[in-house]
Amino acid sequence: MKYIQLLAILFLTLNLACNNSKSEKNQNSPAEKEIAADITWGENPWPEIRKKRINELLPKALDAAEVDAWLVICRENNNDPIADHIGGENAGGTAAFLFYNDENGFHSLVFSPSGESKALDDLDIHDSVVSVDRNASAMELAADFIRKKDLKKIAVNSSESNSMADGLSYTQRQELESYLGNLKNRLVPSTEVVYEWLAIKLPEEVEILKKAAALTAEWQIEAYQKVVPGESTDADIARFLKKKMAENGVTDGWAPDQNPNVNSGPDRGHSHATDKVIMPGDVIQIDFGIKVHDRWVSDIQRFAYVLKEGEMEAPENIKHYWESAKAGNRAALAAMKPGTKGVDVDRAQRVLMEEAGSEYVMWSTGHPVGYVAHDVGPNLGGSQASHVRPAAEKELKEGMTFAFDGFHAWKLPNGELKTISVEEMAVVTENGAEYLIEPQEELVLIKA
Repeated sequence: MKYIQLLAILFLTLNLACNNSKSEKNQNSPAEKEIAADITWGENPWPEIRKKRINELLPKALDAAEVDAWLVICRENNNDPIADHIGGENAGGTAAFLFYNDENGFHSLVFSPSGESKALDDLDIHDSVVSVDRNASAMELAADFIRKKDLKKIAVNSSESNSMADGLSYTQRQELESYLGNLKNRLVPSTEVVYEWLAIKLPEEVEILKKAAALTAEWQIEAYQKVVPGESTDADIARFLKKKMAENGVTDGWAPDQNPNVNSGPDRGHSHATDKVIMPGDVIQIDFGIKVHDRWVSDIQRFAYVLKEGEMEAPENIKHYWESAKAGNRAALAAMKPGTKGVDVDRAQRVLMEEAGSEYVMWSTGHPVGYVAHDVGPNLGGSQASHVRPAAEKELKEGMTFAFDGFHAWKLPNGELKTISVEEMAVVTENGAEYLIEPQEELVLIKA
């Protein structure tokens, strides 16, 4: 009897193991996805990069913004958008992060609730973490310190133009001003501090963006190789790219419903991929971005032409549109250098667009990219607008990263507009700008 029971137990154990093995092969558990991500990307470098950004780039940002200090108030659930850039993402109670320059250099001081102060101190991000008792106020202690140091100009996160610098709520502002008393007039918007700090990327970050851009472009080319004219749809391409993301442990560069944007028909702007069937004669656009380490984002476009019956290459008009757009992209890159304004980069390619007979394109030539697809930094646009946005009047600086287009637009037989927007990524260097990866030189040709 015991022998039969042992055999039964053994059978059940083997059967369970077999089923578990099949289950593991048929689906990726969250743990397996994390392992896949680690294999692809290695350990997340953000903790060290964040520390380096605070110590090396933030002092310069304070100087450039002409402020003595920057005060950020963090809290639980409805936190400041800048919180995870300064180590405040785990705030439970209210915490006050103060960054300032004085005659002895740069300092970072945090007044943190006692429940999380030790964990924050262990991260070794800040010079000093002061533990705040439950019956005390971190904001009040920060205000007392400001008064004691006699800091003259204190930036706080209230901004009309930069959402990343607008995290201080109305009630938080009221409370802070009550503690500061007659010093409340020393508070100024942190718009320029956040702009100067986030717009510059460290060399280590640029290397990460290069890898992300390379995969983004590579997968788009793979997707084009799967297209069967007359059968494949724009949505099929999108699904292929979504699968590549899942297999490689990366996420969407922007809103998942619109990433990737695949369009083989007339312009749709920022959009989702539809079930339109890809046909001979179509010009296909893929606008695609991935996020790696849940931090850095790519934004790359690749274009293809579907050959008609008997065609061995794209017709002359399509070649002209492509070469014109590509020339605009190259002109924009040549204009990107330290000291150049964003509006001037836009103007560099608009001249070529007019010469090539392009229809008007409402989009800016480019935008900063890094932590989000449309990041903080100079806007590369405005040269043909009725008014120039303030961000387009900003000068480019070494270490800024951009995604930018070369445009050519034409009218389809039905009167609708079609645009080729050759979008690449680049970093501004000491003497100019460099592509992060090799740019697309030729249209991808898809056989009928």
